[in-house]
Amino acid sequence: MANDEVKSDRRYTKDHEWAQPQEGKVKVGITAFAVDALGDITLVNLDVKAGDELTLGKAFGTIESVKTLSDLFAPVSGKVERVNPDLENRPEIINEDCYDKGWMIEIVPSDAKELDGLLDHVAYAELLKTAGH
Repeated sequence: MANDEVKSDRRYTKDHEWAQPQEGKVKVGITAFAVDALGDITLVNLDVKAGDELTLGKAFGTIESVKTLSDLFAPVSGKVERVNPDLENRPEIINEDCYDKGWMIEIVPSDAKELDGLLDHVAYAELLKTAGH
């Protein structure tokens, strides 16, 4: 995996999700590494809607591919502001553009300091190297 697939404008989890802070909100999605590992994504099931409260580390949905079914975990606690409406009918957007159009949810964090507990782009790139990718 090329390091240019690790964007410097967001934080990362060890579960290969990204969190991008923007104007008091945090957009969430999965990384290019996760997309490569999953293969063709066939279904995204987000178990949350706008107004729901999320807790750091708790599942907020699942993502299904031709290979596997994986849980999606909240990278920060807070209130769901928006859910990407395009994913219901076109989950393949994530395969095409996991860092922009393929975002999943947007959270208003209850504690912005939780972002500091996530990996920065350098640490995430190192994690990928030590994982043999």
